[in-house]
Amino acid sequence: MLQKASTYLYQHPKVSLALLLGPPLGYMLVVYFGSLLALLVNSFYRLDTFTGLIVREFTLSTYAKLFQKANFDIIVRTVSMAAAVTLTDAIFAFPLAYYMAKRASKKTKSFLFLGVMLPLWSSYLVRVYAWKLILAKEGIVSWFIRLFGLQGALDQLLALPGIGGSSLALSPIGVFLVFCYIWMPYMILPINAALERVPRNFEEASADLGANALLTFAKITLPLALPGVIAGSIFTFSLTLGDFIVPLSLGNSKFFIGQAVYSHQGTSGNIPLAAAFTMAPVLIMVIYLLVARKLGAFDAL
Repeated sequence: MLQKASTYLYQHPKVSLALLLGPPLGYMLVVYFGSLLALLVNSFYRLDTFTGLIVREFTLSTYAKLFQKANFDIIVRTVSMAAAVTLTDAIFAFPLAYYMAKRASKKTKSFLFLGVMLPLWSSYLVRVYAWKLILAKEGIVSWFIRLFGLQGALDQLLALPGIGGSSLALSPIGVFLVFCYIWMPYMILPINAALERVPRNFEEASADLGANALLTFAKITLPLALPGVIAGSIFTFSLTLGDFIVPLSLGNSKFFIGQAVYSHQGTSGNIPLAAAFTMAPVLIMVIYLLVARKLGAFDAL
């Protein structure tokens, strides 16, 4: 019977393909796209403020609420944080990825890869709460700042509106620092992969034609490695955009999208508004991915 079944599958490759891809595709359609569809449908409903019940009638009034100042500020704050984290990670990740791909010996490269990957082996929550202790008023960062007599500068920084707070552990600055640390490996690895694909003979040919190292980097290495930067930005931007734990643990009273979704679906029971908030980063990422695809970022994944 097994022989007949194997013969049948060999003679009908489309059936074999369907049996192999059917379960995972079914899971994706039901669980992943099904949940997104449910969110999309709920986002077109509204909450009756008098009865507290969801009115299941098609309306755009819930989406209109996203443009109210308080809600729109949450979206702008989240997107701004995601953009700042992505840009900062790209700036700091590129030199390390370049050294790993072009200059480091095999032994050094293995050690650096281990250093990049090692934080990912620990719990995400452990890393976040460890940083909360590090950035607290009694933490090691504040201790070093006091040691070098920079407490006044830190107080002035924390007093700035929009980015300051009671301490580094309870401010947008702390959220930004932790985001940069948490997502850094997701920027380093795609850039390193893209740089390793840059043919060394291209750089050698550039040098033979009289270009110095800086010109070779600007004209050859950087353009060919740009898809890797964009690929890394997809991870850092999207993960920051939808993260809930870091702003909740280290932020102040100013909400990010993840906190707004949690608050509306949990505390106030406003499922339609929570769904509309959820669709905002989905739409942003769809646009972002389309632009990244045009720039060839998927080739570096």
